[in-house]
Amino acid sequence: MKKVLSVMLALALVLSLAGAAVAEDYTIRIYSNSNSPERTTWLIDAAKEAGFDISIDDNTVISGDTAAVQAANENKDGDLIFGLNETRWSQLIKGQYENLTIADWTPTWADRVGDFKYDGKAYGIVIQNVLMLYRNDELGTNGQALHFEHWADIVKSGYKWYRQGKVGGTTNSNINSAMLYPFADPTSPAGGISVDGWKTLWAYCAGGNFTGDSYGLEPLIRGDVQVSTFYSSSLYGNIDAAAEAGTYAAPLKGTLNPENWALVDIDDGTYYIAEYLGILDKEGRTPEQTEVVKAFAEWFGSAETQAAWSEEFDSYPCNVDAAAAEFDETPAIYTIKNFALSQVEGTDMTYAEYVAAHSAEWTNIMTNLGFYWKENSAAPAEPDWDNLDWATLTQKKAE
Repeated sequence: MKKVLSVMLALALVLSLAGAAVAEDYTIRIYSNSNSPERTTWLIDAAKEAGFDISIDDNTVISGDTAAVQAANENKDGDLIFGLNETRWSQLIKGQYENLTIADWTPTWADRVGDFKYDGKAYGIVIQNVLMLYRNDELGTNGQALHFEHWADIVKSGYKWYRQGKVGGTTNSNINSAMLYPFADPTSPAGGISVDGWKTLWAYCAGGNFTGDSYGLEPLIRGDVQVSTFYSSSLYGNIDAAAEAGTYAAPLKGTLNPENWALVDIDDGTYYIAEYLGILDKEGRTPEQTEVVKAFAEWFGSAETQAAWSEEFDSYPCNVDAAAAEFDETPAIYTIKNFALSQVEGTDMTYAEYVAAHSAEWTNIMTNLGFYWKENSAAPAEPDWDNLDWATLTQKKAE
């Protein structure tokens, strides 16, 4: 399939550059949090083959959505940004960063990404969600099915669960958003979350197990925990790779037809995000250079390129034509109810918009109170929840 895709990519390039004024020797500067070394290497090589010269840092240099946006804002040299999620994109579109303005742009495939778009500005490329998984074999629940009303019910499940070891990071933030969803309270001074919500998230930290892993799939595969969290992109590929490696005594088995694991059945559903692609205004860039940037964005978001990206990195594309090229049917992990688009009672916002409005406060609260300690022996004392100064805790700690 990759050989076929390479031909399609070459064709996509020809189409994307048709009529474009090409500026020779222009290096397109890209910022992204979807920037593992494997992804950046693949994109640099594929872009070069397609006729583009790009510069993008991998996650050993820039890690996470916050760092990507801050670097772009500080350096003021970016041509394009991709990845992030609705929380960060809504801030970019609204101009909350001093040096970042999203340029007007409408690709030819704009009508192929459904609702995952900010019309005229940014367009979805990859759909992600966070998942709660469990082992149902002798290392897990011994055949007992897990059903929760809310994500936060994990704290009273009676099973051993993995939890992350730091506040920051896109996946970590999405897990927190999923945990806090049932506690959204627009009247609460605690960042729009009821105090019970913060108590529950603290219980999630205190009762959970940080295993030293960046994400929760590895400890579940090893059998160190019975319940865990992970992101949808790369799930199936990682499970297959672990089973094939032969280094685990009892790895997870089966992807589309799980054998010894399952998704926790959660009434609320899950928190979806989409990664988007947008072009940055850049001072001093000529109209000809801007056309090259637009041509690259057209190529990168196209069905052909996104199908290749999906195949390489086990992700699910927003572009329906790319999805059709890669999947005979929608995988189960993308059929779960999406509460990111549910309206928050008492507001005119979806939950994704609500998260965007309060995410900075949530980060400050968790940082100020000491959430996500790595060693339980070094855990801070549980806060005196009835006597906290939320007006201060929602603000960034003074340096």
